[in-house]
Amino acid sequence: MKKHTYILASLLLVSGVALAQKSNLKRANKLFEMRAYIEAAEMYETKDRKQEVLQNLADSYYYNANLQKAIKTYRELFVNYGDSIDIEFHFRFAQALKGVKDYKEADAHLSRYYNKPVNTSAFIELNEKTTPHTFKLAQIGNEIATNSDFGLVFYGEDKVAFASTRNTKNPSYAWNKLPYLDLYSGTLTNDGKLENVVSFSDEINTDSHESNATFSKDGNTMYFNRTNNTRTKTEDDRIAHVQIFKAELVDGNWTNIKELPFNSNKYSCEHPTISEDGKTLYFASDMPGTLGGFDIYKAAINEDGSYGTPENLGSNVNTKHREQFPYISDLDVLYFASDGHLGYGGLDVFRSNSVNGNFDKPVNLGSSINSNLDDFAYTIREKDNKGFVSSNRSGFDRLYGFAREENILTKYLVAGLVQDKNSKELLPGSLVTLFNDTGNVIQDSIVGSKADYLFKIEPNKKYKIRGTRKAYIPQDVEFSTDSQGEIQHNIYLTLESFADAEERVKQNEKGDVQVELDKIYFDFDNSKIRDDAAITLNVLVDLMKKYPSMEVEVSAHTDARGSDQYNLDLSKRRAASTLEYLVSQGIDRNRLKSIGYGEMQPLNECIKEGICEDEAYDINRRCEFTILN
Repeated sequence: MKKHTYILASLLLVSGVALAQKSNLKRANKLFEMRAYIEAAEMYETKDRKQEVLQNLADSYYYNANLQKAIKTYRELFVNYGDSIDIEFHFRFAQALKGVKDYKEADAHLSRYYNKPVNTSAFIELNEKTTPHTFKLAQIGNEIATNSDFGLVFYGEDKVAFASTRNTKNPSYAWNKLPYLDLYSGTLTNDGKLENVVSFSDEINTDSHESNATFSKDGNTMYFNRTNNTRTKTEDDRIAHVQIFKAELVDGNWTNIKELPFNSNKYSCEHPTISEDGKTLYFASDMPGTLGGFDIYKAAINEDGSYGTPENLGSNVNTKHREQFPYISDLDVLYFASDGHLGYGGLDVFRSNSVNGNFDKPVNLGSSINSNLDDFAYTIREKDNKGFVSSNRSGFDRLYGFAREENILTKYLVAGLVQDKNSKELLPGSLVTLFNDTGNVIQDSIVGSKADYLFKIEPNKKYKIRGTRKAYIPQDVEFSTDSQGEIQHNIYLTLESFADAEERVKQNEKGDVQVELDKIYFDFDNSKIRDDAAITLNVLVDLMKKYPSMEVEVSAHTDARGSDQYNLDLSKRRAASTLEYLVSQGIDRNRLKSIGYGEMQPLNECIKEGICEDEAYDINRRCEFTILN
């Protein structure tokens, strides 16, 4: 009986532990669903490391930028459950790896995710030469503060506004354990210090999050974010959605707070920005119809104060991931943050120009402003080339001021046209090749209908550019961008045709360019090169040595007398014999091609045996030398 009591007690203990484990896992999943990632991670760390636990634990670390732990957990997940993991985990693992600049492993996961090769290092190298500006950043505010500040914008002529977690009286946000965000205003000193910081009124700041203020040109209208106090159950999570509100400045006070009509409790609208003319509001949203997590939208602001239907900016700007924090400048340039376009890691800042009412392909602003973590909330006064950006590269969201300069590397280029040396006609379809000082090909291009080319180059380098075209003599031009060289080079490549340069080179009625030689003869039923034929062929040898790029097809033809097969075989042997003679005289075999046509290409009507005099048949017995290149 005592033994049975022990067994029963043990079973009850195991059962109780199992129930507790199950209950605790349910609690951890609830925290994860509520985006309380710090608490969720603490609970998941105590659970059996099954697939669901590892997935949520890795994501909890990832969403709070605890990248080393995220990488360690993602790697454990892929080692143990690789074949059954949803493809989206490859993307997040890659972003975490980029966050520590492990681009090689990140690219392996991104290549699988996109099902095409991804080379981040090559992108970075190219982007440094092509992004339009470079930036000098300086942090604004206290470097060692534990609060997060972001979204600094110009507010009137001499003030700025931003969002901050510095109000410790606010409730704590479960996501990161920091106080809820409020909006603040302040002034910037000439040396970039933030002073006279005051909170916006209680009409603006509530017990929820307020952030991302933007102001009309006259300073009398403000749009900003506010998070719902209640959470809405979505397909995967229970979320407090973000909404956009409008406020008006009346007698020095912000009042008449109204939410915008396209807000919803089922999705978020956030990060507003107003066009220079005040007629268009841009914002980010995950409303139905988005391409991915968040997309950039625009909506008309009508004269009567109403709003047009939100329009998605489309796939040029938006991806299946996050496009957020739009800013439309006074030059109608759209700046935004994205982790869906190729970048350095996390959110990067991009720019897209407005062209005929549409925004063109975005350009990454480069490593002088983007880091391997999140960079966002970019604003600028274009005429001053000064602005602000936010980043969590230090571990907290921080404000940065910047001065912008033109990227000098974009100024280094070589450009020009390809034209005929004698007629001056353009030569579309020509090949232009750029070599470095060791002779390796850097870039090449087939020129289009305008026969123009342009290559980006680098400072302090030596280059050679070459123009080539079939039946033309190549042209090489050397130049440098060192201290004695120039930044920009305009090089017109003037190619001379072999036909213009050499009397023996002619273009026939079919358009083939051929070297005209005296007729060479072979003994009857023989393909051996005779002495008199060798003298003639030496003319071609000299010509090919003069032009080392010239490539030639040697073709042999017979007349119609004899059987078709016999004539074909004989012509092949004679063409091959001719080629071998040229090789024996020092011509590279790779520059030659031989072909026998037999009696298939007569020059006259003598297409059958017995219908012509011998002299007429003799015309068709020949070797031809056609320039291939």
